Amino acid sequence: MPFLAFCAGSGNSAFAEGDISQVEQVVKVPAIPRSLSFAGEDVPLNYFDVKESIQRELMVISYWHASITYIIQLNNRYKDEIKSILKAEGLHEDFYYLCIAESGLQPVVSSANAGGYWQFLAGTAKEYKLIVDEEVDERYNIEKSTKAAVAYFKKAYAEFGTWTMAAASFNIGISNVRYRMNIQSLKNYYDMQFPEETARYVYRALAFKILLEDPRRFGFYIGAEDLYKPLEYTEVTVKGKVDNWSEFAAKHKTNFKLLKMYNQWIRSNKLENRQNHTFVVKIPKEGTREL
Repeated sequence: MPFLAFCAGSGNSAFAEGDISQVEQVVKVPAIPRSLSFAGEDVPLNYFDVKESIQRELMVISYWHASITYIIQLNNRYKDEIKSILKAEGLHEDFYYLCIAESGLQPVVSSANAGGYWQFLAGTAKEYKLIVDEEVDERYNIEKSTKAAVAYFKKAYAEFGTWTMAAASFNIGISNVRYRMNIQSLKNYYDMQFPEETARYVYRALAFKILLEDPRRFGFYIGAEDLYKPLEYTEVTVKGKVDNWSEFAAKHKTNFKLLKMYNQWIRSNKLENRQNHTFVVKIPKEGTREL
């Protein structure tokens, strides 16, 4: 039977119309707030297409149960750290939700080889003073990559004049946004036409903002005991080479697995450090296994 015919079937249903006694899942379209802003800029919810776009993204993530549960757990670990960096660098905390939209707070790599928490391409990362090589990849350093993202957003804001457009450009590039603004004679993200990924990009960040501010409203009852605690560590400065990170870890009463978990920017089991860079290495505190 064709799919549409099956969906529209009339008399063959196993349940009588209106009978929900056998229904094990109730699916609802999530409500969106009456007012909303991104980085202090009002979102025009009076535009039907804007409202529908936010509702679409909120629907997608609110029924993405396992992944959102994991993000909620990670949110408790990284939210304060990333938001404090944004604030210290003079950027609105709402940009934190772009980081979630980019990577889900995980050290992932995309099909286009964008990497890290903010999903920088290698060339862009180097442009913003991040080290990217076979031994060190600072796209996976939360503090440094967040500061690099801040520098990008400030540069984009200086050109486009709104934080919303600066955010959109992070997905598609400053030159691409400039081109589209010129040919469309517009400068407002909510009015402009973009490729689908960029067109959904800011809305997805807004959806994460809505959901994470009140997860229970969307059915996510995650107990405090199930949230991941912030990592506890001391710091050691490394200025020279490290012949073997596993031996380095053992010397500091931990192992390479945990050292790597706390320092995702380490991409090899050694550090030649030919350019004599200085690195700050997070050492898991004793008792970390009980976190």
